[in-house]
Amino acid sequence: MYPNKEIDSISVRFSNSTDETAAAKKISEKFETNHHLVYVDNFLEELPKMISIAKLPFWDLHWYHIAKKAKSLSNIFLSGDGGDELFGGYTFRYKKFLEKVNNNSSTNEKVIAYLNCHERDWVTDQELIFNKNLKFNWDNIYQILEGYFDNSLPLLSQVMLADFNGKLLYNMLPLYAKFHDYFEIKNITPILNQKLIRFACKLPNELKYNSSTDTGKLLLLELLDRYNVRHLISKKKQGFSVDTKNLWNSYGKKICKYYLDDARIVNAGLINPEWIKKYINQDELDARIVNKFLGLLALEIWYRLFISKEIKASEKLQK
Repeated sequence: MYPNKEIDSISVRFSNSTDETAAAKKISEKFETNHHLVYVDNFLEELPKMISIAKLPFWDLHWYHIAKKAKSLSNIFLSGDGGDELFGGYTFRYKKFLEKVNNNSSTNEKVIAYLNCHERDWVTDQELIFNKNLKFNWDNIYQILEGYFDNSLPLLSQVMLADFNGKLLYNMLPLYAKFHDYFEIKNITPILNQKLIRFACKLPNELKYNSSTDTGKLLLLELLDRYNVRHLISKKKQGFSVDTKNLWNSYGKKICKYYLDDARIVNAGLINPEWIKKYINQDELDARIVNKFLGLLALEIWYRLFISKEIKASEKLQK
C-alpha cells in the first residue's frame, strides 16, 4: 500500500500540556512508520540556544525540538506546513471573525477584528508594556495588515490571505528555515507545492470551511475518509501548544522573576517596569498576561545574547 521505504515520524509532548501522543502513535501504526516521541519537560530550558539560532526574541520556538530530533534520524524532513492556511484549518479564528464583521465593515474594522481573534496574544493594557525608547503604535500594526482586508475578496478569504502571508509565509516558514539550516536538514513541504497552492486558492470556501458546524479542512477530511483514518484525527484543532498557565505556575514565574528582576530591557528604557510590577507577583494570571511575560523573557534573553553579550547560547534556564 505504501512505498517500500522506512519512514520515521515524530510527535512532541510538552509537560503539563495537551497530550496527543496516543493519537499520533495510532496514526503511526496505520501508516507503518517508526515513531519517535520527543518529551520536553522544561520548555524554557534551552531558550538562549533557540534564540541564538532564530536571532529573534521569540519564546515559542518548539520547532527547534522537532528539527533537532529529525537531524538524529535523517537529513530529509517532511512537514505538513500550509494545510491550515490553504484549506481552512483555523476554524476558531474564522468563527470569531465572521461574528465581528460584515461586508459593510471598513478595512480598519476588519483589521482590528482579525487582531482581536488572536486572544492569546492580546491584552487590554498592551500599550503600557512599552517604555519611551520603544515606540509602540497600533496604527503601524494596522498598516501592515491593511492590504489583506482592503480588497473585494470574500471575508473568509481575507482572513485566509492574512493567515497565509502574515503568519506562514513571513513568520513561521522563515523561522523554521533557520532551524533547518542550523541542523543541516532539507525540509520538504508537499502541501506548499506551487500547483497545490494555485489549486487551493481557486477552491470555493464552501469546500474549506462549514460555518454552521464550525468544521474546517473539509476537502482534506474527505481524503482521510478515503484512507479510513478520519477517526484517528482530533476533531478540534490543537497545534503545537504549551499550556502556558501550567508552565507559569510550575516554573515559568520563577524563571521570569529571576531574569526580569534587574531586566536589561527595562534599564535600556524599552519596557515599562511598572507593568512588570503590576502582574509579576500575582498568584493567578490570565494566560494572555503569561504569554506577554514569556515574550518579555525572550526579549531579555535576546538582549543579553546580542546587545550586552553577557550570556552564552549554552546557558540553561533551570526550573
